[in-house]
Amino acid sequence: MDDAALKFREGMSRLGAAVNIITSDGPEGKHGMTASAVCSITDSPPTLLVCVHQENHSHGVFNGNGNLCVNVLGGQHEELSAIFAQRGGKDRFGTGNWTSLATGAPVLADAVVAFDCRILERRSMGSHSVFYARVAEVLVRDAPAETLIWFDRSYHNLQATG
Repeated sequence: MDDAALKFREGMSRLGAAVNIITSDGPEGKHGMTASAVCSITDSPPTLLVCVHQENHSHGVFNGNGNLCVNVLGGQHEELSAIFAQRGGKDRFGTGNWTSLATGAPVLADAVVAFDCRILERRSMGSHSVFYARVAEVLVRDAPAETLIWFDRSYHNLQATG
């Protein structure tokens, strides 16, 4: 890796981001992964983007199922995030309380917020694909919550003060 790429990676490690578990269920099976590359595009109509490495198993599952749910994690979900970040191994959905909404994608019942989406399109960019997803339903926790942030290559809890 060249110096510019190393500096880019170091710089991106300083960009704090919410930690999410992205899930899907359908013809390609039930699957999920941990990700921070999620962004709102517009609220009319409500649309998100999610970036996934093209060699990640999740890429094919999301593409084939045509749905995904962005489950925004709270401070209590650090261990769950680590489980979904691993390749293979432990039954990912054996931990946590899971339900579903409009699309059938798994929804973490105690997520800070869950955005249940139908995938509209996918675009390739370098090693990743950008999935553009229309929000079909939103589940928001009633109480202000602590959210889990990834910053400088480690987890941090951020609590609402309001």
